[in-house]
Amino acid sequence: MSQPHPSHEEPSLADFLFPDGDDPLVPPEGFSHWMESNAWALSMMEPELQGAVGPRGKIRRGGKVTEVVNLSSYNYLGLATHPEVLAAAKEALETYGTGGCGSPLLSGMNALHAELQSKLAEWLGREDAMLFNSGFGGGMGSLAGILRKGDVAILDQKCHLCLLDGAKLSKARLAFFDHNDPNSLDEVLAQYEGKRRLVVLEGVYSMDGDTADLEALLPVAEKHGVHVFIDEAHSILAYGEKGRGLAYAHRDQIPLQYATFSKSFAHGGGFVAGPRQTLRYMRYYTNGYGFSCTLPPVVVGGILKGLEVATRDDTLRDTLWANTRYFRERAAGMGLNVGEGQSQVVPIIIGDDRRALFEMTREMNDRGLFLAPVDYPSVPMDGLRYRVAITAAHTQADLDQALNILEDVVVPHMKRA
Repeated sequence: MSQPHPSHEEPSLADFLFPDGDDPLVPPEGFSHWMESNAWALSMMEPELQGAVGPRGKIRRGGKVTEVVNLSSYNYLGLATHPEVLAAAKEALETYGTGGCGSPLLSGMNALHAELQSKLAEWLGREDAMLFNSGFGGGMGSLAGILRKGDVAILDQKCHLCLLDGAKLSKARLAFFDHNDPNSLDEVLAQYEGKRRLVVLEGVYSMDGDTADLEALLPVAEKHGVHVFIDEAHSILAYGEKGRGLAYAHRDQIPLQYATFSKSFAHGGGFVAGPRQTLRYMRYYTNGYGFSCTLPPVVVGGILKGLEVATRDDTLRDTLWANTRYFRERAAGMGLNVGEGQSQVVPIIIGDDRRALFEMTREMNDRGLFLAPVDYPSVPMDGLRYRVAITAAHTQADLDQALNILEDVVVPHMKRA
């Protein structure tokens, strides 16, 4: 059955952010109608994996279960089902139980938490590390914990929402510079000369898959005497010597390095690493740390083993980059727009046709490819896309099957567009 073609003038999620009614528990007028009229598209959202995250599996989506190649999960090194990681998690579960059951400041820390903090700091060449029970909450909490009213948070315009929310929560002034543009950064820093300022970057930008241009940006921050905070959610364990991230080679210029455990580590939570005195202060002024329960010990046990497995040699990273090059070269060779980056995060940008975005999602899913549609306002209206996550666990056969489906479904659309 043919679905209605949403025009660019039709409402989107962006139009319902600020309700105008009297009751905050009542959604904005028109939201329910919008949900109903977009059910044909939204049925592709909140898919249910029917097993462990891996390169292949079953997924319940749109009311049916399908065998798929999974190109949507951030399991970059394949650690989610690594036998050593699973064994370590089971041992931690049996030894420490299911939860920390307390704030890290009061009662939630155990020997595993302390060991992980110590090993992360040593691995990254930092004085200290601090754990968070949420990736988003840790990025947000880190900035909220160190910035104050009157400060200026200067973010790359493509920074993740958790970083924007953290700066807002701190009541600091938010300022943006053009993506990876040192001249724009210089202008913004000069505009707020005399203020306490912090430059905020990402290692790999999660929607475009490109990396921070540290060689161009760091000298500008240094010229103004301003420190840099970097979020390495998608770059930790993938980039840098032994996976230490993009910041490792510049750790004298980047005092604070944040990363999540939800991508290459294949767990949950996050951490920030940096100077001992800075983190000592943050522990008492970061509400998302001091007023949240610690990471469950079973998670910490798995992360510790994952760190060991991922850093004992470069085997998994080498496989990840070989798979990434293979997929990117062939996708680009088909004429797909995979952006300017070279990372394992590969956008497939299709333009502004929202109907096509979701209809192709359904068709690819039915044919055995799990890709997630990225809709406006998460990306610009003319930059609707799929976001591919390449992993070390994928085989060439997995990637070939995915590429064949993309060639049959997406390439013809792009040729017509």
